[in-house]
Amino acid sequence: MPWQECNLMDERLRFVARLLDGDKMAAVCRDFGISRKTGYKILNRYKEVGIQGLEDKARRPYRHANKLPFQIEKTIVRIKQEHPTWGAPKIRDKLIKIYPVFKPPAKSTVHAVLDRHGLVKRRKRRRYKAQGTALCEAQSPNALWCADYKGQFKLGNKKYCYPLTITDQRSRYLLACESLESVKEVGAFPIFERVFKEFGLPATIRTDNGVPFSSPQALFGLSRLSVWWLRLGIGIERIKPGHPQQNGRHERMHLTLKKEATKPPSYNFLQQQSRFDSFIEGYNNDRPHQALNGLVV
Repeated sequence: MPWQECNLMDERLRFVARLLDGDKMAAVCRDFGISRKTGYKILNRYKEVGIQGLEDKARRPYRHANKLPFQIEKTIVRIKQEHPTWGAPKIRDKLIKIYPVFKPPAKSTVHAVLDRHGLVKRRKRRRYKAQGTALCEAQSPNALWCADYKGQFKLGNKKYCYPLTITDQRSRYLLACESLESVKEVGAFPIFERVFKEFGLPATIRTDNGVPFSSPQALFGLSRLSVWWLRLGIGIERIKPGHPQQNGRHERMHLTLKKEATKPPSYNFLQQQSRFDSFIEGYNNDRPHQALNGLVV
């Protein structure tokens, strides 16, 4: 007969009654579907306590962590109110003097009491504050790349486009201009992987402090994308927040890109990417650059 189907108290009574009638423990346990260990436990509780031993025991623990006598907890709160600057260690030392016979609670227990009564100021987690890094001047191609997202704009189908652009700082060569649906790093990873395979790895990449190049919640602002670069042996430069001129050559390219390839915007991402591809071809192979004395890159 299943042990859970009937009232446990009644089942235990019938179980003990059969044992008292002389039935063997193994046979009775088999009929009730329990182990002999459980059977002897029920029988011993009956012998020690009587019929009350067959009732369900409360599962509430005898004592709780950080649970103190009412008077001790009240004293902890009072000491804290009298000495607002005292922390758990000092309050514990004071308790030892007030109640020398009582075993003093742990510092963590005192702290838990203070926290429970709202007497603990929680420290705010300090977020990473971008500062920028030292910047260098590239002396050769692939020494320094610049990457950024040109400001988003709305396509004809009302969806926003976020162009990810990558240039070589020394040669001004436009390595990539990809229309993406967001600035999330999931879209940036395959773009950089493709460019790395096509042009090799740069010594350093310069970006701003925005997503996905940096993460304010991460240690030193290192996002998953920047950690990947570091593992590939690529150095990281970040411009000072609010100083886009530190990435001036790249920003100047964005101005040209905006005028020639986004006004008016295309209807969808495929059409817009086609315009970006044409812009890359013209920018790298046809457009004279004043900074290069009229030469193309």
